[in-house]
This record gives sequence, structure tokens and C-alpha cells, in this order.
Amino acid sequence: KDCVLELLRLGKMLFCSFFKTLVGKEVTVELKNDLCITGTLHSVDQYLNIKLLNIRVAEPQKYPHLMCVKSCFIRGSVIRYVQIPEKEVDTVLLQDATRREADKK
Repeated sequence: KDCVLELLRLGKMLFCSFFKTLVGKEVTVELKNDLCITGTLHSVDQYLNIKLLNIRVAEPQKYPHLMCVKSCFIRGSVIRYVQIPEKEVDTVLLQDATRREADKK
């Protein structure tokens, strides 16, 4: 059980570090309620909470109340997916970091 908790903690740290490299880039966050928000990643913390700037929603007719919102804070526990531009993913670097974290264990 402790081993599983440690792996989860390491996984969160790895994702947090990865998302921090994307600060300033445009990402799309899909929430568990099916709302998709696109914006510039401003910050991410250890709980994978995300702050986006210059946001827009994928379905403005469904969420008209969000049309005037310019920035938002998204709690990590309500995020389903984070879509990032393919060119921003350095798969070699990500694989190396994953291996290093696994080797520490």
C-alpha cells in the first residue's frame, strides 16, 4: 500500500514538473463535466491545479456566461484531460524523466 502511494506521489510530481515546462503555451483543459476551456497556461501547482489566461470555451452557445471571463483557476480534481500541442511534447525527455523517477525507487 505504501508503495502504491509513493508511486502516485512520484507521478504527480512528474506531471507537475512537466506542466511547468508548458507555462506560457496554449492548452485545452477538458473538465469532468465535459466543459472544454482553451487558454494560455499561467501556472500549475503540486495538486495539479491550473490557472489559465485568455480563455475561450469550445461551445460558447452552451456556456454564454463564460464569454466575458478572461482567466480562470481550475481545481486539479475536476480535470479529465489536458490537451497540449504535439510540438510541445519532448517524448525523449519525458521518457528519461520517467526512467529516472522509477530508478530512484
